[in-house]
Amino acid sequence: MPLYKTITVNSSTKVFIWKIEESLEALSDGIELTENCANRVNNMKSELHRRGFMSIRHLMALEGYTDFDLYYDENGKPHLKDDKHISITHSFNFAAIIISDNEVGIDIEKQRNKILRIAHKFTPIEEYRTIANEDAMMRKLTIVWCAKESLYKSYAERGVSFLENIYVDEFTLDENQTTANVNYEGKEQRYIVDFFEFEGFTCAYALQAEA
Repeated sequence: MPLYKTITVNSSTKVFIWKIEESLEALSDGIELTENCANRVNNMKSELHRRGFMSIRHLMALEGYTDFDLYYDENGKPHLKDDKHISITHSFNFAAIIISDNEVGIDIEKQRNKILRIAHKFTPIEEYRTIANEDAMMRKLTIVWCAKESLYKSYAERGVSFLENIYVDEFTLDENQTTANVNYEGKEQRYIVDFFEFEGFTCAYALQAEA
């Protein structure tokens, strides 16, 4: 079972990362899906997306949850029926979840140079033009994207813009934590964001900061 990494963030928060190496058949073994989720998997055109979906259910099982314990609200945000908070992510051959007593969000992204072309769509790019090394700029922008995606998943309000409403505070690549906030319709929510890099991927997870 390729459980890649477990992170105990605090006494009530854990991160689980899965490296997807098995076939869909192997990942489906022992996993029972709701009718809705079974239909979702069957309608996925990508085999890798199907495998990612199933690997998430294996990660949930590590904490004693099944697909029947998971539901989604009107904004598409996942929830657990016991009122614990969960966030889910999948990128290529990695999948991850974070489970906590508090509001959380998580994202994994493959590090790719194409982020340099789209950066202006999600962050004020001028802040990063002083980075002389293109690889370092790509890595930093990937962290920013992951951080913003994590906040977006946690805040989960329609209309929130990565560019206009989510801001990530300055950090350096040798750090593993930063802060960020969502400002939307007169409300502000602060977050603490942890991040790390592995095998050409970036992972960030966000926890709401105490008021």
